Amino acid sequence: MQVKKAYKNINPEMLYDEVQDLVIKQGATLGERKLETYSLPGGSSHVSRATITFKMPTQGGKGQKECVRVHIVGSAIGETKMMLDIDEKLFRPANVSALEEDLDFIFGSYEIK
Repeated sequence: MQVKKAYKNINPEMLYDEVQDLVIKQGATLGERKLETYSLPGGSSHVSRATITFKMPTQGGKGQKECVRVHIVGSAIGETKMMLDIDEKLFRPANVSALEEDLDFIFGSYEIK
């Protein structure tokens, strides 16, 4: 399943940190994280690109498997897009709903609909 959101005038680094905390709140563990910043032509502004992976225990509790991968691209002034790739077998629909409710509560006023 994919969840896609677009926000206006929100700091991508803050979104990155908050999404990380909200997914962990739903019981996932942090996998890999990557945050990169790129300068735009003219040098006065930049675009951030981030990916975060999360894991959940597999059936039988032997090992962990990736359950959520978050992609964020954007700039503090302008548009920031986020896409969550979710494995519903590991990150249950109830967790997805709770995560979306938290995201809407915190970032709903910035969301482009």
